[in-house]
Amino acid sequence: MNNLQGRAVLKIHDGKLSEFKELAAQCIDAVKANEPGAIQYDWFFNPDHKECVVMERYTDSHAVLAHLANVGSLLGKILQIADLLSLETYGNPSEELRAAVAAMNPQLFSFYKGL
Repeated sequence: MNNLQGRAVLKIHDGKLSEFKELAAQCIDAVKANEPGAIQYDWFFNPDHKECVVMERYTDSHAVLAHLANVGSLLGKILQIADLLSLETYGNPSEELRAAVAAMNPQLFSFYKGL
């Protein structure tokens, strides 16, 4: 399996929901416009809109690295108004990708079997 999946959980700072949603929309627009290797990029809110889950899927590690380059500055702004509660990756990321995201301390789940 070459596809990589990710799941990030963010806790939005009080009073920052509108700004968070605007930055999320900018991320989605940037991914649509510039990332052919993005298969899924979906944002979900819990009922009180205090937490957001981002579900992502990419064709391979190169596509994830392209994503980080494309939206990195927007993600930096998001992390100023929200806390990253968890980051999970599913698949077999390259060593280059592992090094690129190491500071975010992701929990890695390597692929075993599936359809």
